[in-house]
Amino acid sequence: MATNQKILSGFQVNRPVLVGGVVLTAVGTVLSAAGTVMVCVALATAGRKWVRGLETPPAALAQRALREARVASTAGWEAWRAEHSSPN
Repeated sequence: MATNQKILSGFQVNRPVLVGGVVLTAVGTVLSAAGTVMVCVALATAGRKWVRGLETPPAALAQRALREARVASTAGWEAWRAEHSSPN
């Protein structure tokens, strides 16, 4: 047996290979995290530019949609009340 291998209950570990794998995993993790950050920054920047270029801001679109939903809800409620409150 070589001196770089250790026997623990029949389980042999080749330390240089293990350390090399740990180092490569750590380097890969750091590179992956850096790539993820770069992608997120690029998408956020593109999203901000797109929102700035819109004619109507998203908040105004949301307010309009909410107003329309309230009007539709009120109209539906009034129609239901008119239908169900009249004697048949």
